[in-house]
Amino acid sequence: SFYNFPRKSITMAHILTAVEGSQQDIVPITRALISVSDKTGIVDFCKYLGSLNVELLSTGGTAKALREAGLTVKDVSDYTGAPECLDGRVKTLHPKVHGGLLGVRGNPTHESQMKEQGIDKIDLTILNLYPFEATVKSGAGFDQCIENIDIGGPSMLRSTAKNHAFTTIVTSPKQYAELEKEMKENNGGTTLGLRKRFAAKAFALTASYDSAIATYFASQLEAEAPSVVKVYNPEFPLKYGCNPHQKSAQILSRAGTELPFEILNGNPGYINLLDATNAWQLVAELKAATGLTAAASFKHVSPAGAAVAVPLQDVEYAAYEVKKDETFTSSALAYLRARNADPMCSFGDFCAISDIVDEQTARYLKKEVSDGIVAPGYTAEALEILKSKKGGKFIILQATLDYDAGEVEYREVYGMTFMQTRNEVKISKSDMENVVTTKKELGEGALRDLMVASICLKYTQSNSVGFAKDGMMVGVGAGQQSRVDCVKLAGRKVCTWYLRQHPKVLSLPFKEGIKRQDRVNARVRYIEGDFTDEEKTRWEAQFTEVPPVLTDEEKAEFLKQSTGISISSDAFFPFRDSIDHASKLGVSYVAQPGGSVQDGQVTEACDEYGMAMCFTGIRLFHH
Repeated sequence: SFYNFPRKSITMAHILTAVEGSQQDIVPITRALISVSDKTGIVDFCKYLGSLNVELLSTGGTAKALREAGLTVKDVSDYTGAPECLDGRVKTLHPKVHGGLLGVRGNPTHESQMKEQGIDKIDLTILNLYPFEATVKSGAGFDQCIENIDIGGPSMLRSTAKNHAFTTIVTSPKQYAELEKEMKENNGGTTLGLRKRFAAKAFALTASYDSAIATYFASQLEAEAPSVVKVYNPEFPLKYGCNPHQKSAQILSRAGTELPFEILNGNPGYINLLDATNAWQLVAELKAATGLTAAASFKHVSPAGAAVAVPLQDVEYAAYEVKKDETFTSSALAYLRARNADPMCSFGDFCAISDIVDEQTARYLKKEVSDGIVAPGYTAEALEILKSKKGGKFIILQATLDYDAGEVEYREVYGMTFMQTRNEVKISKSDMENVVTTKKELGEGALRDLMVASICLKYTQSNSVGFAKDGMMVGVGAGQQSRVDCVKLAGRKVCTWYLRQHPKVLSLPFKEGIKRQDRVNARVRYIEGDFTDEEKTRWEAQFTEVPPVLTDEEKAEFLKQSTGISISSDAFFPFRDSIDHASKLGVSYVAQPGGSVQDGQVTEACDEYGMAMCFTGIRLFHH
């Protein structure tokens, strides 16, 4: 049987009908009410208003600043006939203020009542709200925070915004230039379009302000907030979302905050920015944990590679196609390693670098197929090189250092909003101290590699397992339902990475003019060896002579030399099968959270293979 349970009923309050009045697009500004705590630009703007003979009403410090600038100002208390009182708590809460803001122009009843009560029309309100959030962040006590809850400001703001058919509300110095331009183009008046846009911003501001107050009160009561209001400010549109048919897409910032980056070049897309924000967090955390410059290469919100700046082994120069006598800056070295973890998957990546991008890094990146980069800064030479990439469309983002992303994060899925505290756990050497195997020694290199692998997995789609060697990821297995499948997927990448150093692979006789990425792909296919007949014909056409086959026996013999590799898992290994497979790849060190009923079996497997394994106690699922 199917039961349809009743939903909660919603009681409707009495709904007011619209008040009729005259309809007009352009409304001239004749009287303005000004009360601002942020006095940036207010004197100059009010001088412009004064040049149009606009009457200025003001309060307290704002009135004083305007008079000192030589402007004629009427105190609100003189206009209302009621002095400020109660330590300034009551200044503008008066019918002559709110009547002047709310009166519907052209409505006979409103017009006659305003005349009877001596209420003048107020066409423009300029105000800021008391800095409640800043007061809370300063660590002020409860009573001081409460005193910084604005009452008159939001009241005037809402009155003006509600009556935007006739009145203009301004809540930020950033709006002065636009308003002045509008008035110059309309003989001292404003259009309905501008008034409506400014009203929308004003209501968003009050929603954010009230949300902050409600959240603060709930925290003081040690109770959940009765409701959560999140306010976002549109920053820029996107061409589309994840797919071209998802046409409505944009980036928004949390009200009262900036975005975590600045766009220096290009037009980033939806997935570009998901990659950029995850990649930036990864490299920033790697740098903090290891003290080394870090880089990452991201594709579809998981890293294809990540690394810190560790000098290359001799054979790696040839495998990564760089000159042996070349000296690398730390930024260039970190990205060279990150890109060469899995250069096939890194094709068209979004990269991140923890340090300033220099000219050498930019020149290396320019020859790779990549969509964009995020970094804390760029030298002038590097910026010029990168701006020329992809016909000027290469995306360049400058990350904001020490950006505060907030304690909690929200996500909407199918009409539900998920909320959780951000994953702010920081991986460090101390997390590798609980070594549970017979082999206890973890050298500095192993500790570094286990941290690199673990931090990488923190920003990899789960389930995930990662292998690291010499400060770089050499295999990332992401998004598998089975953990052993993660190990096998990442392990295949480890084999490919290591076999790229095989003498036969290094000596492949490419024809002149074969592109860099084609050489990368050809080497990988040579290692894999499972060609179709048609594919093999096309593959062989890239060489001056047909290369001899790299046999399974040759690959197996070469892989026996692999050793000292570290593996990390984002959750516990439920069975020993993952360790059995990892033993074939040269794994010597293991990091995992532990906590499985099979921990003993897994530890026994590590002992059998002479591996050192630590339990971190930290699960790192990422979805």
